[in-house]
Order: sequence, then structure tokens, then C-alpha cells
Amino acid sequence: MSPDKTNDSALRARALRVIPNGMYGHQSARRFPASYPQYFERAEGCRLWDVDGRQFIDYLCGYGPILLGYQHPKIDEAAARQQKKGDVMTGPGSVMVELAEEFVRLVGHADWALFCKNGTDATSTAISVAREYRGSRKVLIAEKAYHGSAVWCTPLPGGVLKEDRAHFIYFKYNDIESLERASEEAGGDLAGILVSPYKHDVYVDQEPVNPDFAQRCRAICDEKDAILMLDDVRAGFRLARESSWARLGIQPDLSAWGKTIANGHPISALLGNERCRATMPKVYVTGSYWFAAAAMAASLATLHEISSSGYLEHIVRMGDMLRQGLATQAAAYGIGLRLTGPVQMPQMLFDNDPEYKKSFVWGEYLIGHGVYFHPWHNMFISAAHSENDIKHTLQVTDRAFEVLAKSPLAA
Repeated sequence: MSPDKTNDSALRARALRVIPNGMYGHQSARRFPASYPQYFERAEGCRLWDVDGRQFIDYLCGYGPILLGYQHPKIDEAAARQQKKGDVMTGPGSVMVELAEEFVRLVGHADWALFCKNGTDATSTAISVAREYRGSRKVLIAEKAYHGSAVWCTPLPGGVLKEDRAHFIYFKYNDIESLERASEEAGGDLAGILVSPYKHDVYVDQEPVNPDFAQRCRAICDEKDAILMLDDVRAGFRLARESSWARLGIQPDLSAWGKTIANGHPISALLGNERCRATMPKVYVTGSYWFAAAAMAASLATLHEISSSGYLEHIVRMGDMLRQGLATQAAAYGIGLRLTGPVQMPQMLFDNDPEYKKSFVWGEYLIGHGVYFHPWHNMFISAAHSENDIKHTLQVTDRAFEVLAKSPLAA
């Protein structure tokens, strides 16, 4: 495996001339250690190849969309068949109806489905539906939660006006008292609560949802005739073959989906119950590519795999194997390591590492030996990760822990 990044460096230099800052958004590698690649040539299964020919076992899965593995034959063949018949057309393909029917069959609270392109499209539409439902304005959102990149939710302040967020009230995730105060502040003007299935903010330990907190979200919306919105864009179908709070016996009124629902093909969805059916047509949302049929065919094939395969149980087994191995290794080298979040979506942070220096040293060793981990974002396991992939990864991580233990940072 070539240690140089000649092609990647050249592409970065070219990009600086024609792309603002050379790269933007969550896939920018500018804040990563120097050895992390920015550009990739191809992907297959659970592996990536960068433009310099380096191969990696990938634990980002495209930041979540790859559930079943890159270039899954059934998914990609379904998309290709539909592409030959028609993709972006003057009207949607018949596959749109089939896909909506399958979502309604698979997801308990869903009585209808709307399709769009990105998670932000789905969460933004949910906000609009919630406000139109009863003509209310206030929406409760957890502090520092990520719900997309529109002005109402982007984590960075550029281009955002105070007025863009005038009717959002923030609470602390899992803090019922904080949620109650936010609800009281909203008064009779509460449109709804938008919440993630668990706390998966970047830079910090992940936190499972407290069932009592989730129950209180549902109860407040019922008491105030407001809409409970579950942002399942990141976690959907990685925690369950249902919406992520179904296991708690809690169903939202609206749920936003993306990432996994077409195994990397560009589509997202908003699912809703009968309570919101009459309201949805009053909200005008659309997009030139929202009705593209090829991604819908890929999504339909993905849902069939979700229903018929043991993908979820396999991902959990692989996640358990990775987590247990990392915990054992860290303890053996006397390195403080925090492993949080569901094993399917692991977050890994070192103790006493506010500037991520330990993560960078550790991560650079992994990158240099063919394993791609993220320094501060939660990661993802796919159904394409095998026991041999996990075993090989753990061989590399063991050596990385040894390197870190011998560095001045371990002191």
C-alpha cells in the first residue's frame, strides 16, 4: 500500500481553485490528520480505495447511508433496471406507489409516505407540517442536536439570522425538567417536539434515550395536541426494522428517514400517521429530483432486504465483537477509552483528550494500515463487515494502542 498521497494532494490543490475552501460540509477532511484522504476512487463491500490506491476497511459507511455494503448487487441492479426504463420523468414512476406501500407495511406508525432527497428535506418538511397542523409556531429541539443543514438547524452560524430560529425552544436531551420548562415556555403555541432516537451529537459521548424522557415527549404532544417528530435519519433501520422508538412502545406522528433507506442511493422520506394526513397537502414541498425513480427502486430493494435478511443481527454481532475487542485492548495498555452509543453506530473517544491529539495519533496509525476510523464522529457498521474484517481491524488497533501507549500523550 503506497504511503504517499500524490493524487489526493493534487486534487486538493485543484479543488482550492474551483471549490470554496477546497471542500465543504461533513465530508471535508480539512480538520483531520494529514494522512487522511479527501478523495476516493471506488468502494465495494466494506472497503474503500482512495485516489492513490490505498485500501481501507471503512467504518464510516459514507457517514451512514451504506447499510448492506457498497455496491450491493440486488440494490444496484434494481436501480439500474429502473434507470433503463426511466428515472427523472415528467411524472413519478409506478415504483413510487410500491415504495410508499412498503414503508407503510414496515413501519408501525406510518399511514403515508413522502419522498425527498436529503435528511434536511425530511426534517424541514416535518417542521412545516407540525406548524400547519394547528397553526402553532413553537418547536422544541434538544440543545446541540443535529437535524440537518438548513438555516433553522445548521450547527454553524454563517448566514443564519436570529429570526430564522425565533420560534425554536431548546431543552437538554434526556432531562425531563428541561423539557417541561421548554413546553411551559411554548404555552398554547406548541407545534411539536423534534427529537433524535438517542443522543448522537458529535465530539461527545453518545447517550441512550431514557424511556421516561421519551414517554414524556409523547405525553406532552398528546396533552397539547402537538406533533411528535422523530428524526430517524441517522439511526433508522440500524437500531430496528421499525422506527427507533417502537421498541419503547412509543410511536411518533411524523418520522424523518434517510441514509440507510436506499443503501447509498439518493433518497429520503417523511412518514406520517392519520393525524397528519389532512395537513400534509397544505404544505407545498417539492424538488426537481424528489421523484426520481431509480433511487426509489433502490429503496424498495433495500426494504425487501431489511425485511427478509438477518442484516441487523449480523451488524449487532460485528459491533459487539469490535467493541469488546477495543475495550480489552485499551484496558491492557492502560489507556482510558470511552465506547458509547449502540454497537451498530459506535462512538469512540479517549479520556483526557480535549484536542483529540490521542485520536489523531491513533487514527493516523489506523489509516496507515488500512483501517478508516473517525476521530470524533460516531461510526457505522454495515452488513458487509465480516468477522475476518473485525479480526483484522483489531490486529491493527492493538498495534495502534501500543504506539499510543509509548507516546508522550499517554502520560
